[in-house]
Amino acid sequence: MSASRNDPVLKAVIPAAGLGTRFLPASKAIPKEMLPVVDKPAIQYVVEEAARAGIEDVLMITGRNKASLEDHFDRHWELEAALERKLDDEKLRRVRKSADLGNVHFVRQGEPLGLGHAVLQAKAHVGDAPFAVLLGDDLIDETEHLLEDMIAARGRHGGSVVALMEVPADQIHMYGCAAVESIDGETDVVRVTSMVEKPNAEDAPSNLAVIGRYVLDPSIFAVLEQTAPGRGGEIQLTDALLAEAQSRNDGGGVLGVVFRGNRYDTGDRLDYLKAVVRLAVRHREIGDDFRSWLGEWVETDEGSGAAEGQQLKH
Repeated sequence: MSASRNDPVLKAVIPAAGLGTRFLPASKAIPKEMLPVVDKPAIQYVVEEAARAGIEDVLMITGRNKASLEDHFDRHWELEAALERKLDDEKLRRVRKSADLGNVHFVRQGEPLGLGHAVLQAKAHVGDAPFAVLLGDDLIDETEHLLEDMIAARGRHGGSVVALMEVPADQIHMYGCAAVESIDGETDVVRVTSMVEKPNAEDAPSNLAVIGRYVLDPSIFAVLEQTAPGRGGEIQLTDALLAEAQSRNDGGGVLGVVFRGNRYDTGDRLDYLKAVVRLAVRHREIGDDFRSWLGEWVETDEGSGAAEGQQLKH
């Protein structure tokens, strides 16, 4: 069943069932979504983004050994009582914030059969309403309005919406890639005509990568149920969106919102560290001191540190 373009987007789905193998051994016992980015786990940034867009009903698709996700978004009465006794209102506010972001629900994927399969687990919860999908590896800067822009684009044109971002040719193989055409009267909103999952640079239809934000028509569920395993033997959301892009049925059609703002990739170790530094220098409490220290360190210690590293290699 499809939804009207005028239906509000009030639910979000956050797939969080991955094993986080790129972060081993840190992710052996701690879900990668719980790794801290300055003073909050990465997953909290994503839920806060949904809340800023007016979405207060969130379903997380989890797997084994992810119980700490549920604990983080639950109340911690003993800790709160201890902070109240200490009259530490600021830390009490921080602790309570994650539980006050909205209604957060959890369901297990069961088998690691791909992003499309993970989204399909939300069918009973979402029903016949449009919904957002936010991947925890992509953090969108809190000053940006990507999700709001995507919801607005769906309101104007209907169908489903993906977030697109220009990337260098030598990086397109890491993403889904979209072929697009312009829409009269739109600047950063395009119509997606085709999609391919992680193409080689020479086969990519454009330099527009699909990043981890989607606003989907509920008709995607029927498509996913008919989608055969694709790349990597998994059910790819990209394959289902390709079918939607080429569909003439109600709810069909896929738009792309080209994002030109600040995005932090926490799915890669190096980019994760970059994200921590970028957000730390802007932190309202420690940002000034951290920026000052970082500048001093770069000026005085970087060379000697690099030299020491070379000596250790030999």
